[in-house]
Amino acid sequence: MENVLRPLIVVGGSVVLTVVVGWLVDVLLRRADERHHETPLWGLLRRCRVPLQVVLCTAILRGSFEQAKIAKDHSAVIGRTLTLVLIGSTAWLVVRIAAAIVESSYARYAAMHRDPARVRRVRTQVTLIQRVVTAIVGVVAVAAMLLTFPAMQAAGASLLASAGILGIVAGVAAQSTLGNLFAGLQIAFGDMVRLGDTVVVDGEWGTVDEITLTFLTVRTWDERRITMPVSYFTSKPFENWSRGGAEMTGTVFFQLDHAAPIALMRDRLHDILRDCAAWDGRDWGLAVTDTTPTTIQVRALVTAKDADDIWTVRVTVREQMIRWLTDHHAYALPRVTTGTAEPAPNGHRPHFEKFTPDAPRTGRG
Repeated sequence: MENVLRPLIVVGGSVVLTVVVGWLVDVLLRRADERHHETPLWGLLRRCRVPLQVVLCTAILRGSFEQAKIAKDHSAVIGRTLTLVLIGSTAWLVVRIAAAIVESSYARYAAMHRDPARVRRVRTQVTLIQRVVTAIVGVVAVAAMLLTFPAMQAAGASLLASAGILGIVAGVAAQSTLGNLFAGLQIAFGDMVRLGDTVVVDGEWGTVDEITLTFLTVRTWDERRITMPVSYFTSKPFENWSRGGAEMTGTVFFQLDHAAPIALMRDRLHDILRDCAAWDGRDWGLAVTDTTPTTIQVRALVTAKDADDIWTVRVTVREQMIRWLTDHHAYALPRVTTGTAEPAPNGHRPHFEKFTPDAPRTGRG
């Protein structure tokens, strides 16, 4: 009877104690969240309930499984397994706590500051900090797991003896990876590019959708994803339309006939912009910027609060202006003049003399 009750008491008691402690912690965090609405930290910490319960249950079982006298012949294997689970669950809990603290800090900062550029910069930094913490905790957890095996401890001593050679080999092999890693940190704290920035890379226009320690993803206007190493942004020039402010100025060009009514087009442009919700009202204008023997180039200048709106304003102006010219001033559209060539008199072909610089000119030339 004792052989049956002892394992039930040990295992069942560990599970019950874990559930009770987890419930009490969740209740305390819920009450703290209700009292302190200004910070989301306590609500975010509630997401740590599951890893906390795993850590508690594993720790209790690790310390009391020998008292249960279960599978005495395999006690070493059970003990090592519980130790590995304890290390892994502890790393999981630490990552969850760090993520809650980082997200809470970002939420409070975003609520206090209304500048979108500064908020995106902080968001980029805290995201990369969270990834760095996760990577460090993961590496430490894996190393701790490996050190629980006696054979790995002996291997560790050998590795330390040859650390210099291994360091050189690893540095050469991981040169590209380390370069991207440091480039990611430079982007995070150098404020070169941020999440949500509008950029142009390799002729592609899009929005920065994701930044990690090794790669960066740009979402283009047609919903494609361009993934490139972060070292690209530290070694090559690129356009950042959100740098220093999201406001933008755009242009629309028209190729028209010389008889185009420029003054009427200027008035029509103002009417189009007044009816366009994407126009921010900062500036506008229309002027002739170039001329050719057959056409003139007319430039319409418009402004908007960001890259998406400037695109909307430009296509609206282009579409409505062309439609207005077609309906009311068709003569302003470019034309190509064609005609029938005159035949030579009496069916004779024209005669051309070959001219050389050394020979004197003769005839009608």
